[in-house]
Amino acid sequence: MAKAAQFTLTGHVQGVGFRPFVYRLAMQHRLTGYVQNRLGEVDIVACGDPDSLARFQIDLIEQAPPLASPQVTQFRQVDMAGFDAFEIISSSGDASAQIFVPADNFMCEDCRAELHDPDDRRYHYPFINCTQCGPRYTLIDSLPYDRPNTSMAGFNLCAACLAEYEDPADRRFHAEPIACPECGPGLDFEKGGYAEFSDPDTEINLAVRELQAGNVVAVKGIGGYHLMVDARNAVAIERLRMRKRRPSKPLAVMIPMTGSDGLDAVREAAVIDDIEARTLLDPSRPIVLVAKRPESNLAENIAPGLADIGVFLPYSPLHDLMLQKIGGPLVATSGNISGEPVLTENDEASSRLAEIAHAFLHHDRPIVRPADDSVMRELAGVMRPLRMGRGLAPVELDLPWYLPKPALAVGGQMKGALALGWGNRVVVSPHIGEMDNTRSMDVFEQVARDLQSLYGVKAEQILCDAHSGYTTHRWARRRNLPFTTVFHHAAHASAFAGEFTADEQWLVFAWDGVGLGEDGTMWGGEALLGSPGAWRRFASWRPFRLPGANLSGRAPWRSAAALYWECGESWPDFSESPDVDGLAEAAWLSGLNSPYSSAVGRLFDAASAIICDIKDVSFEAEGPMRLEAICDKRRTPIALPLLADEDAVFRTDWAPLLPMLSDQRLSKRHRAEIFHSSAAHALLAQAELARESCGINRIGLTGGVFQNRVLADEAVELLTAAGFDVRLPRVLPCNDAALCFGQIVEFAASNPRA
Repeated sequence: MAKAAQFTLTGHVQGVGFRPFVYRLAMQHRLTGYVQNRLGEVDIVACGDPDSLARFQIDLIEQAPPLASPQVTQFRQVDMAGFDAFEIISSSGDASAQIFVPADNFMCEDCRAELHDPDDRRYHYPFINCTQCGPRYTLIDSLPYDRPNTSMAGFNLCAACLAEYEDPADRRFHAEPIACPECGPGLDFEKGGYAEFSDPDTEINLAVRELQAGNVVAVKGIGGYHLMVDARNAVAIERLRMRKRRPSKPLAVMIPMTGSDGLDAVREAAVIDDIEARTLLDPSRPIVLVAKRPESNLAENIAPGLADIGVFLPYSPLHDLMLQKIGGPLVATSGNISGEPVLTENDEASSRLAEIAHAFLHHDRPIVRPADDSVMRELAGVMRPLRMGRGLAPVELDLPWYLPKPALAVGGQMKGALALGWGNRVVVSPHIGEMDNTRSMDVFEQVARDLQSLYGVKAEQILCDAHSGYTTHRWARRRNLPFTTVFHHAAHASAFAGEFTADEQWLVFAWDGVGLGEDGTMWGGEALLGSPGAWRRFASWRPFRLPGANLSGRAPWRSAAALYWECGESWPDFSESPDVDGLAEAAWLSGLNSPYSSAVGRLFDAASAIICDIKDVSFEAEGPMRLEAICDKRRTPIALPLLADEDAVFRTDWAPLLPMLSDQRLSKRHRAEIFHSSAAHALLAQAELARESCGINRIGLTGGVFQNRVLADEAVELLTAAGFDVRLPRVLPCNDAALCFGQIVEFAASNPRA
């Protein structure tokens, strides 16, 4: 006897071809009924044989599309209804908000095959997509996710595309960005203010000709513009660096897919392991930091002074076509003014990038909001994000506590990102940029509005960093909403704990540059004991004063000199530049603009200045990155004293490192290796003391310093060998990008619902 059942599914069920999947599954099991999208939920009524219904329920989860992540949240038997067939009915926007905004996806293999098939009507069409691939987050204006609510609304479907769009058996059924050369977006090549209008192949060929001539081309992609040059042409790369005023920051390289698994060309340029290979092929298509192969044909100035390079595969059809035509890798760095969000508007890109790019390859599909490329790195044997962007964000995490009022957390100053929390849900935005410029704040405000609009949640309170000098802090104060400050390293620790078991006791090492501490000094080498809402500073490092305060972040010599001054010594073989001429030391001696800091990040800056003679840098952490790059093996560490101060905080003293750091009898590599090993063993000593005195055995490592693979790998190995349960973040970056999530976790734990 036939039965009927109603299913409600939540999770990632929008923008992933879930409704046509349900339709095909129902046909397979000979069921009647319907499937409907209800503002983030999928509602299914299915009628048929009881055994078929049972199998259907299992297959909804087990055979779901690769990009989906469904959960059956409601199931109930219902009265039989008179359905003659199974249908996909129109979306409803009147359900309660259980929304999951889909991230942008790469071009799937089915679409790639069509792209290169001369007999296919979408042959060489640079905007080919289906329900399993293509843009999502960057083209959605509002939900539910239907074409009229996207930036594709202005492109009227031709008869052939409309037939595919309306056919439930077609893989492009309700593929909202569906298009073809007859009805979809097109390309415009621009040089010298003159725009060419022709077929896509001609436009791409013009851009490729510029690249082959050694010129810089700004190319509009899915989430914004890239600045591109031939990755084998050192002169072209140097031209890009000069024009963008980016003298040494590493540049990402997009490499064509070749070979049976698509990675042969990558293997010619880099040494990759299985974890890195899987990540390169992941649907998110992130930039992955990998070891450069010495005999690679990539130009040396892609990542000067570094052993690793950032590589990624073409994730859009336009990228794939360009790489095929040029026959090799391309530098593809963010199309922006350094530190700002990536540019998205054609006219603005032409204007603001005019002094950088020789030519432009635009398209006319509007980008609703920017999404920069994601960046990942293998640390302690696991691939972890360094930047959350296209393909990885927005990302949702669960809260172990309930937020009685929706909250918007605005993060810190560097690596800006936002988090929106309500109930037991938190959504973290993609990377925005450094929050010290007008465009970053414009995008910041747009993303803040969009998150609330897309998820149907209006924030009733704001959370921000305690540092009153941060742009985001000042922005929070100007809102007409209650706001709460969260200390920087408590947010780091809570972001870590929020990924794992937030209500358990941890010893979290939060090592980074600097952040305001509870005692008014600049912290950055902390071991915090406890859990969210109840962190206690258990250990730290010996503080020293930073001459020039924030200036020290771009001038490693300042931290190096301060270490010696703190010990009543002068830095051997160093004299200040003529324009400084002793003023820094005089200011330091008088305490002028020289705050105390316990930041491990500044210790790494100092070591890079002393060992590698890196006095000034052009980007954050350049010195420590180059210091890490020269390490090759583990060394016997220098034992560092660990003693309690007057506040009962245990302090590791860095002073015994100074003679070794400046010992010219040892090679730079040898000294760098000793420094890293000494830092890892100092961390172990603090952990063992905490276990001895407090019985703690769960260890967390977070903060930007742990993006250093040499340090992270050795610290994890030492802690594991000593019997500790040690974790690093896996979902969010360990750097300041996770502060917004940590602010919500810390606030929720401190203000539980009664």
